[in-house]
Amino acid sequence: MLLVFLYSSDKIVNLDPGNRELEVMFLFIKIISYLILAPLLMLLCMQAVLAEDRVYQYRNSDGSTEFSDRKFFNKKLVKVTYYGRPTAKVSCRGVSKSAMKKRISSITPTINKYAWKHGIQPELVKAVINTESCFDHKAVSRVGAQGLMQLMPATAKELGVKDSFDPEENISGGIRYLRQMLDKFDNNLDLALAAYNAGPGAVKKYNGIPPFKETINYIARIKKYQKKS
Repeated sequence: MLLVFLYSSDKIVNLDPGNRELEVMFLFIKIISYLILAPLLMLLCMQAVLAEDRVYQYRNSDGSTEFSDRKFFNKKLVKVTYYGRPTAKVSCRGVSKSAMKKRISSITPTINKYAWKHGIQPELVKAVINTESCFDHKAVSRVGAQGLMQLMPATAKELGVKDSFDPEENISGGIRYLRQMLDKFDNNLDLALAAYNAGPGAVKKYNGIPPFKETINYIARIKKYQKKS
């Protein structure tokens, strides 16, 4: 209604050109209306973005799992997965090549141990860790993902990881989770990586790679690292 008023106030009120007082009053009303409307529209847009930025996983009374992009207060929430989860890019800043090599060499034996155990190429795991945390075992993203393979607290708990900042625990849990995603999506690497980043619910919802810039770039960065290896 406010938009209609703003659009049509000039047309529906036939002001006397000589009546400067009325002109000033209606101009004042318009300015105040714009000042009220602009922040309101901005708030609504922010809420829409936030609502579309996550997948809610619920457990129904019959034990089945339900995924939704809406929050329901009358259902049991299992976990929230962010669409296009941002990686801990800050961990890459100012890291020299020699420092990076030292980081990689220190965890390579652990990567090899768990990667071969779960039938995953070690170079794929290295590519994921490079993209997620730049091999920084203390990395924390802005959404709370932790450690080398950036496990969300709820995911770490499901995997039995007690300390996500412990390199071996994190790598073990992260590789198991990646294996789960590969199994869930019939060893389709792109879908498994998309699920690792955005959550399996998002992949199911879009029946493929979700159209999120963060997720698309995430897959491309991992594949680029693999080619260099």
